[in-house]
Amino acid sequence: MPAINTSDIKNGITIEMEGGLFSVLEFQHVKPGKGGAFVRTKLRNARTGAVIDRTFRADERLEQAIIDKRDVQYLYRDGEDYVFMDQGTYDQVPVSAAFLGDVTNYLKETGVALLISHGDNIIGVEMPASVELAVTDTEPGVQGDRVSGARKPATVETGFVVQVPLFVETGDVIKVDTRTGEYMTRV
Repeated sequence: MPAINTSDIKNGITIEMEGGLFSVLEFQHVKPGKGGAFVRTKLRNARTGAVIDRTFRADERLEQAIIDKRDVQYLYRDGEDYVFMDQGTYDQVPVSAAFLGDVTNYLKETGVALLISHGDNIIGVEMPASVELAVTDTEPGVQGDRVSGARKPATVETGFVVQVPLFVETGDVIKVDTRTGEYMTRV
């Protein structure tokens, strides 16, 4: 693993410390009038998703982790595992549901994602910013009930429930934001 200095810290890089992998969300170089310079960071644990604040001295050395990101396509569910296909090598990769978290709400067969791994260990899966999902069940909108901003629950093809406007009906295809889980638009 390459060693980096705190002056090399940038948003998005992944560092290994205390036996865990952390990606840098924010950083700030601080040079006070008295004393030595330091770097204030906000780090996300790659395995748990927990966000921590950490301060490093200016001369401190860190280990940069080499993270591999591959385009994969979701194929099917096999018990507790979700099976993906690497789009470059066509290898099938089983991923435990524990590593996926909320991603399972947006996975449909033949959907694409980004598989993140460190060495031989799978850290997680990233989805595109939005996905298109078909509405499988929702109550019909009542004629004349057009209150501005009114919402109703709708179940999409993955089983996830999204709050949608009253005009969305069963069979419609909607776009859902994968970061917030909110309805964006009807397709």
